Amino acid sequence: ILHLFSGFPGVIGCIDGTHIPIIAPSVNEGDYVNRKSFHSINVQIICDAANIITNVEAKWPGSVHDSQIFRECTLSTKFGHGEFTGYLLGDRGYPCLPYLLTPYPEPGPQQRYNLANCRTRARVEMTIGMLKARFQCLQRLRVTPERACDIIVACVILHNIATIRGEHCPSEPNISSDPNHEHPDPPTDIQDGSA
Repeated sequence: ILHLFSGFPGVIGCIDGTHIPIIAPSVNEGDYVNRKSFHSINVQIICDAANIITNVEAKWPGSVHDSQIFRECTLSTKFGHGEFTGYLLGDRGYPCLPYLLTPYPEPGPQQRYNLANCRTRARVEMTIGMLKARFQCLQRLRVTPERACDIIVACVILHNIATIRGEHCPSEPNISSDPNHEHPDPPTDIQDGSA
């Protein structure tokens, strides 16, 4: 069941990345160091208005930017080929595309749009907070990167089951103070226009 976002017509999901800390891997260690200087898996999450995670990409080293993860994921290709109708909302870490709406860099008269984008996009940040609150192991995984990715996906599946069943979620951490959740800088290599 897809839950649409009221107040933002056509939006079928919100997208964000979050870093799940891991121990330093023995192979390609430097690839896993993110911009905050800790080892992590950069996980792309897309959720609906009911906090259901509708898509997860959990395979990228911490040094990979959110925009690259989206650009190379299967879902992006499907959106690009018109296989989905509707839009995703993302932050400034993503390129503005016909199917991925991001904030205006200098809004001026578009301030209301930016505010609506931010308020609606808060749903994915809340969902990430719920996921991490439910599964404390995601505070730091002490396994290989490959195993960490499997654990992350398993936690997402269990989160969705719990959410659908209406299970109580432990107190959510304040996502804005979570050091593992980044609000990335805008990509500098993409020239796809602005919202």
